[in-house]
Amino acid sequence: MNIEQMKLVLTEILAKTDLTPCVVGHRGVGKTAGIIQVCREANWRYASLRLGQMEVGDLVGIPYREGTVMHWSRPSWWPGENDPPTVVHCDELNRAQQEDTLQAIFQFVEPPIEGEPRALHTHRLAARHKVVVTINPPDGSYQVATLDRALIDRMVMLYVESDPACWGRYAAGRGLDEGVRRFLGANSSLLAKQGAPMDLRMEPTERAWEMVSTLRRHCRFPGDLEMEVYAGIVGHEAAIVFMRWLADQRHRPLTAAEILDTWAEVAQQAERQRDDVQAATMGDLTATLQAAAQLTPVQEENLVAYIAVLPRDLRFGLVKSLLKIPAVAQAISRDKYDAVVFDAIRAMADEAGR
Repeated sequence: MNIEQMKLVLTEILAKTDLTPCVVGHRGVGKTAGIIQVCREANWRYASLRLGQMEVGDLVGIPYREGTVMHWSRPSWWPGENDPPTVVHCDELNRAQQEDTLQAIFQFVEPPIEGEPRALHTHRLAARHKVVVTINPPDGSYQVATLDRALIDRMVMLYVESDPACWGRYAAGRGLDEGVRRFLGANSSLLAKQGAPMDLRMEPTERAWEMVSTLRRHCRFPGDLEMEVYAGIVGHEAAIVFMRWLADQRHRPLTAAEILDTWAEVAQQAERQRDDVQAATMGDLTATLQAAAQLTPVQEENLVAYIAVLPRDLRFGLVKSLLKIPAVAQAISRDKYDAVVFDAIRAMADEAGR
């Protein structure tokens, strides 16, 4: 992806999840500048950690004793409880010169355990503060350390490459010298050349698929970027298979079980179904509810939510069928659902009066 695409993806991930993006790119491509621009556009405070220059004490603070208890002072860069939303940029992660520095930062770049704050030793980071990492690719061109699989597996890898058109827009927006811009517009080969492939050989794991699930639930990426983002978590091969499977699933009707039990996951697909596909879903719903008409409170809410996304004529047809099932009719006829089913019920009454 180019820098513009990276900024879009980065904004989605930082604003909507607690995952840790790791931007991988060659020198000068604009990794740091892009992150700073994202922070300015989102009104986030930016805090940079040059890990290649830091020791463990710079990260966890200096120890001091209070009575018989040992504490660690809060580092000056650490965002406080009352500080505005801050993005902590762990720059040059794989340039950390000391092994213990890399081990110390491991905990910080790891996404927080569900319900717990992100932490570094004894310090706890407020949920509104986020973390982003940048590295140069370990392709032999840079003096960098090899990151172990456990650390890589905890981040969303975003591979950024040079893009002449993207740089041209950036140069124009920054008001760079017109002569330079015109020259490079005609000689884009004289911009930074692409280096060796940057794939860090991501592999599918249980944690990786959980991260993909988090992104699918909370973030929206343009179609051409979605697979690239997932590939930075589970690897290209698994991402391709997954995206092909999703494409196949979009062309089949949703089942009654999916509507009733997993509505949050299928809501968008339900709304986009063609009328003929929608008819198949409605038929399965009616048959399922006739066979087992008892609805749980959650299933009841999900059923009404599905009815709400249907076009008016399809909604009328489904409600008409459901009202013939006593238990379901009683459930969807409650006052709190009037905004969804009242029109259909009124239309049925009008039809019966003709």
